[in-house]
Amino acid sequence: MAWWAPWGGGPPLGAGAGGGGVGPARPPAPAPPRRCLGLLSGRRHRVIGAVALATPGPAASGRAAGPAAEPAAEPARIAVRVVQSTVTFKRLHPDEIDRYIESGEWRDKAGGYAIQGRAAIFVRRLSGSYSNVVGLPLFETWSLLEGAG
Repeated sequence: MAWWAPWGGGPPLGAGAGGGGVGPARPPAPAPPRRCLGLLSGRRHRVIGAVALATPGPAASGRAAGPAAEPAAEPARIAVRVVQSTVTFKRLHPDEIDRYIESGEWRDKAGGYAIQGRAAIFVRRLSGSYSNVVGLPLFETWSLLEGAG
């Protein structure tokens, strides 16, 4: 299979996000999210996301994939977009943090919270891309895909 068509179709797309040094990217147990939420309480933090799209070179277009196929050409282009969002949390009461942790929503969430869930009530202000904070900057992703044709 050619490198640009791992799903039998379009070019590969990659994305990732990270916080502004608040704590572990994905807290493994209740103590880290308690710490993360405590650090976020009443403060601003940045969420930096990126999305990349690799498109095949002109010489690789139309090649058959498979064991008998020639090796895939190097990509003609890797386009990358980096997005920064700033989230401001209200000051959290320890009971609010306890209830949020008890909900379990923090599990597998970068920074220990899900802005698209119960933690939305913690957000006083958001500057930048909401979808970036959720996990995939959609405007930038769509722009890359549109540009690739």
